[in-house]
Amino acid sequence: MHNSRPAVSAGRRLAALALLPALALFLAGCWGKDKPEAEVNVDPPDILYNQALANLEAGDVSDASKKFQTIDTEHPYSDEARKAMIMSAFLNFRRAKYQDAINDAKRYVTLFPATDDAAYAQYLIGESYFRQIPDVTRDQNLAKQAMDAMGEVISKYPQSEYANDARNKIDVARDQIAGKEMQIGRYYEERHEYLAAINRFRTVVEEYQTTRLVEEALHRLTESYLALGITQEAQTAAAVLGHNFPDSEWYSHAYALVTKGGGQPAENKSSWISKAFKKVGLGFADEPVLDENVLTNGAFKGLRLR
Repeated sequence: MHNSRPAVSAGRRLAALALLPALALFLAGCWGKDKPEAEVNVDPPDILYNQALANLEAGDVSDASKKFQTIDTEHPYSDEARKAMIMSAFLNFRRAKYQDAINDAKRYVTLFPATDDAAYAQYLIGESYFRQIPDVTRDQNLAKQAMDAMGEVISKYPQSEYANDARNKIDVARDQIAGKEMQIGRYYEERHEYLAAINRFRTVVEEYQTTRLVEEALHRLTESYLALGITQEAQTAAAVLGHNFPDSEWYSHAYALVTKGGGQPAENKSSWISKAFKKVGLGFADEPVLDENVLTNGAFKGLRLR
């Protein structure tokens, strides 16, 4: 009797296992009957696109954005999908969703680099980075990314209507990066770590000499070299500053420092300062005022309701 119960239990288990496939089919059939069919959007891309533009013109940005995205996902190979991609980038930018705008615009440039709207897409990338540039006390990686993206506008689309503003934005971003270098240099100089300070000021002179900060950088080099007793380099920094910016307030300070000890600004032609400093169009661009019409017209160019 003790041996028969395991045999009975094993038989029952085998029978139950044999019924599982049939049960599964039965349940699948029941669930399939109750499950509602997924709704399929049958609107063609041109209808969706015009609806999206109508929503946008009516001020319904959210619905417009959703329709543009729907075109991109449901009709990816249509001409409307290409234009919807630009509009999505533009709307993300306007809503300060800068990373989403960058992603959309980068995708457009990758897929359609030769189209008329590619220059605008590249400009949107640069402008999205530019809008996020923080103050000089923080990391300036976004300023560098803005410079790189705007540089692509100039190199790839030099005749586009965005090239000139891209150049202005690069000047502003370069000023920002130079400002960060100066901030760090001043920090070291205040703590009498003159060699570390000189390295930062040297970066400004060598890499950012077309920025507004180069005048102060040359003055700070005069200060730091005098503090280290390296008189000839201090005199060279002051002389280069005076030669290129004779009316600068920074030159007045540098001149006073050099002459205080009985010396005079005097350029040593073999100094790195003399070799590095080249007067390359030292007319600084004014900080550009963003023309919202440029951004808006770029998105809507050729994309009006038909």
